[in-house]
Amino acid sequence: MDLTLSGSLPGGLGAVVREVSLDRGDKVNGIDDAMIGQLHRALDAAEADPRCRVLVIVSAPGVFSTGMNLAAAGRAADGPGANGHSADSPDAAALEAGGAFFDLLLRFRSAPLMVVSAVDGQVAGGGVGIVAASDVVYTTHRGGFALPEALWGLLPCCVLPFLVRRIGFQKAYAMTLTTRPLDADEAVRSALADELATDLAAAVRRLAVRAARLDRSTIGDLKQYTARLWPLTEDARALAVGELGRLMALPEVRARLTEFAQHGRFPWER
Repeated sequence: MDLTLSGSLPGGLGAVVREVSLDRGDKVNGIDDAMIGQLHRALDAAEADPRCRVLVIVSAPGVFSTGMNLAAAGRAADGPGANGHSADSPDAAALEAGGAFFDLLLRFRSAPLMVVSAVDGQVAGGGVGIVAASDVVYTTHRGGFALPEALWGLLPCCVLPFLVRRIGFQKAYAMTLTTRPLDADEAVRSALADELATDLAAAVRRLAVRAARLDRSTIGDLKQYTARLWPLTEDARALAVGELGRLMALPEVRARLTEFAQHGRFPWER
């Protein structure tokens, strides 16, 4: 999706907003090292520009992000198991990837600018983490939000700390336990999204007008203050990453991921 913000913001506000697209051209926008690096670089550029107040995360219509690259995880599952894991084993890879993803979401929560998700399609798994860690979320009616990890024998380990912080324990727990997706209206009612927008660009423009009136230091101060009120600790990170590694090493999970990587079959299709 091209919001074309720089050419449509009034009064020279184009510098206030930067945009990064998750679109990989693969119709799933899976989260991997490349995407995490891309988002870090976008944050670097936004933070380096003293005029910038808003970083908008967008995608092509239809899919925002479906989370973990399951095909890659399935290929890793062909390697050695948890009892003799190498640097490429699924549990070791999960520890590294989970830590990198958790740290990216933490950076969303600490960067001295507004991180905005503009959702125009499906969001699943780690994609829900990107949304939950964002400061402001806009969604169109095409937005749908799901945590399907339990169907694979997994849990959204790195997502839940941020999701609970955003929508509360029971709603986050129910999304995980039932795997039932939320449509756009339900996401707004649950506070997973802040506004249902028919025009995402217009919604971001309205926000940019307000954001331009704020000092960057004020945005940073708010994030630091709320982080102290409701902290995400090193213990929470270690628990999330460690549990992801443990689950990824389970034989039944490895088998499901391998089946998907080799034959394209989902667990519920067996």
